[in-house]
Amino acid sequence: MTKKEKVAFVIDALEKLYPEIPIPLNHSDPYTLLIAVLMSAQSTDVRVNQITPLLFKKAKTPYEMIKLSAGEIREIIKPVGLSPMKSKGIYELSHILIDQHNGEVPQSFEALEALPAVGHKTASVVMSQAFGVPAFPVDTHIHRLMYRWGFTNGKNVVQTEKDAKRLFPKDKWNDLHLQIIWYGREYCPARGWDLEKDHITKTIGRKTVLKEYFKTRG
Repeated sequence: MTKKEKVAFVIDALEKLYPEIPIPLNHSDPYTLLIAVLMSAQSTDVRVNQITPLLFKKAKTPYEMIKLSAGEIREIIKPVGLSPMKSKGIYELSHILIDQHNGEVPQSFEALEALPAVGHKTASVVMSQAFGVPAFPVDTHIHRLMYRWGFTNGKNVVQTEKDAKRLFPKDKWNDLHLQIIWYGREYCPARGWDLEKDHITKTIGRKTVLKEYFKTRG
């Protein structure tokens, strides 16, 4: 199977599995999505979805958020981890949105990445999921699967994103990055991986990955 055929196989398999694609982080608008994605760094979506209702009950707009102190925000979001950095970022970016963007989340990568605590991945998620702009945010699931499928060398997420954008059609990016995340969670996890349930990797997986899998199982 050529790489082009493997790419087509992955797209077809994921579209059959996930014709409708839920967004993992609960939110109601671009601002609450931005805050949720920021909070998800080095945490799980499940944990973030448990904490955001508590935060958004007190403040779900930048105007409400700046009425809280960074310390108050920190106490609410402490369970998601890295709360000192995240709470400071949420507080400061809310001020910037009001002062520079009329209280709205900007619709450009440059403006988003200029906000405190907002990196390229967070900006990519917001641009794709809130505004429909083609992007390919790479999380640990996508990084792992792209390597296992032989689509990237796995050295870093920057290279993985470049490879994903090069291989997959641009009009598929926004759906695919979510589909791959769900597939990684359900069928191709980092731990407790069962190749028999992982149809895609079993079919097109990198030979070294498959050899290592079988070696660990004697």
